Amino acid sequence: MHKYEDLMKVAVVYQAAPAPEVNGILKPMKLGGYADSGADIAYALRQQADVILPVEIPGIAQDLDWVFPDTRDGIQKAVNKGAEIIWLNTVLYSQHPIREFMDKGISVVGQNPENVEVYDDKIITNQLLSDYDLPVPDSVIITAENVGSYRLDFSFPVVAKPIRGRGSQGVTFVKTELQLRNTIAEMFSTKAYGDALYVEAYLPGQEVTITVMPPGNYQINEKDVAKLNYWSLPPVRRFNHENGIAPYNGTVAVINNSEVLNDEELRSEEMLQLCSFCERAAALVGAKAPIRIDCRANHDGKYFLFDLNMKPNMTGASRPHRQDQDSLSALAARKIGWDFNDLVMNMLRQYW
Repeated sequence: MHKYEDLMKVAVVYQAAPAPEVNGILKPMKLGGYADSGADIAYALRQQADVILPVEIPGIAQDLDWVFPDTRDGIQKAVNKGAEIIWLNTVLYSQHPIREFMDKGISVVGQNPENVEVYDDKIITNQLLSDYDLPVPDSVIITAENVGSYRLDFSFPVVAKPIRGRGSQGVTFVKTELQLRNTIAEMFSTKAYGDALYVEAYLPGQEVTITVMPPGNYQINEKDVAKLNYWSLPPVRRFNHENGIAPYNGTVAVINNSEVLNDEELRSEEMLQLCSFCERAAALVGAKAPIRIDCRANHDGKYFLFDLNMKPNMTGASRPHRQDQDSLSALAARKIGWDFNDLVMNMLRQYW
């Protein structure tokens, strides 16, 4: 909760290596480790703040000229060059190298690493949300031990997904028991996601995604606004699904299959309630930076929270060659008058 004039020198880090497995579960690494969105962020910040870069003269299209690896050496290099804030555009876990620097007084933009390790696990997160009466789809966990004896208490079609997923990677729409068994066999054989799988009821209704911002001081419409509680950016509708699943944004740019709801829809009781649910969820996981929650309606139009993302994709239309790369959160931000530069500056103000 800081003013623009209080901002210190910031460096953005990207994921240099896969996160370690947790209880036999793996989180797949994005090709490039978010260097692309990290460069988008650093480029946008540089128009307005003091940004530390790995090179003196960065090439606009050279992602690695704008970001440091999230290794101990990479972070140390950024600190040696003067960085006082590290922007964690990476996958976090409890023993992430940033912990050492946080203990020495370096500030961060991003989540608490311990919280990310816990709540990246869909089993833990959905159980938590359910315990607090937030609507989540019916689900079952399939492991190597119960693969021959699990029972679905909900009907096909279903969705099979990694327990520590990343976007729609590995998410599969499954219509029959035979197809589910084949999907399980394939996912276990590749070992890309570890030795367990999450299967949940398929929701056939409209899908929306909601970005929740942490409490703090923001600048909206050129006014300083104090947000005392978690608050939602306007929900974004997803459409043009492929096989029942929203396609990975690396394949289809989200501006081609997503749009902010219209004003009447945004004022509807169901959307206001859904935003309230998502804000409660953000509080439960102790979010210190934006999170994104994907929600979808069932046959009766009731919405469920089916995927809580501790690290939303944060690509943006900042660099000239990436004008079609606004993320879902960036699309939502435009509805309240923020372009990508405004979004990242308001995120930067919430360093801790």
